[in-house]
Amino acid sequence: MSIDLITILGPTATGKTNIAVKLAVDFNGEIISADSRQVYIGMDIGTGKDLDEFRKSKISYHLIDITDPNEEYNLFRFSKDFYTAFEQIKSNGKMPILVGGTGLYLSAVLQSYHLAAVANKNIDELNALNSEELRELLIKLKPKLHNVTDLKSKNRLVQAVLVELARNKSATELPQLNSLTIGTKQSREETKKRITQRLKNRLAEGMIEEVEALMSKGVSKDKLDFFGLEYRFVSQYIHGKLNYNDMFQKLNSAIHNFAKRQMTWFRKMEREGVEINWFPPESYSQIKDFIDIRLGNDKKTST
Repeated sequence: MSIDLITILGPTATGKTNIAVKLAVDFNGEIISADSRQVYIGMDIGTGKDLDEFRKSKISYHLIDITDPNEEYNLFRFSKDFYTAFEQIKSNGKMPILVGGTGLYLSAVLQSYHLAAVANKNIDELNALNSEELRELLIKLKPKLHNVTDLKSKNRLVQAVLVELARNKSATELPQLNSLTIGTKQSREETKKRITQRLKNRLAEGMIEEVEALMSKGVSKDKLDFFGLEYRFVSQYIHGKLNYNDMFQKLNSAIHNFAKRQMTWFRKMEREGVEINWFPPESYSQIKDFIDIRLGNDKKTST
């Protein structure tokens, strides 16, 4: 079976973008972002877009800066946009390279959620329900539900229900992709160190000013809270609910916990049959050699 896609995933602060850019150079590829916040215009520092890295290497990228922060972007829009970008890249004779850490978006591609099979009217119907009704529906769809984080906000409830509806559909409008998936992973201590240093760098680079600029453009406190992490805690600092030190400590801790949740999601994907080949982020030459071998084996088996 031919390889359609190279995927680079991993928890935050493990060097995914740097690896993806190098792979795009070496394998004639283009980047597709699988990050639920990098789609938003003006959210650059807090989401770590690293656009300079793309531009310096002259690598084309997709699903970054494609919508306004005041607009809703969800799993359905991502799925549609991903396949549009995927087909465009393939038609240009290049290798699509999916990179990011948003587990739901990665699963939609790698585990072939049949999102196109769920009629758009379901979104309107679900949005009309209150949170309690959505919880009841989700539990009916998935009786053995363990991930209670899906039960806290209405937006997450709607997306979780849509995923379960999609799982239960027999239609297969979306293509089955064969991804060669690379995971970036390092020691927990190293991840903590890199998260803390990166947070210091982002604050020094103007993350507070970025949030202030979003607020001046009409992005509400509730919306910033919805975006989470940097945008939630910096917003609380700007509104005087946290002093600078408390903001830093709480945000730093929240990002560490986020990285743990990401690894929990990726382990779940592996249990469900997704093959993830794990490498330390500093071992690019090993990653490149591994992909070379897999692509070479793929070509041999197809002839």
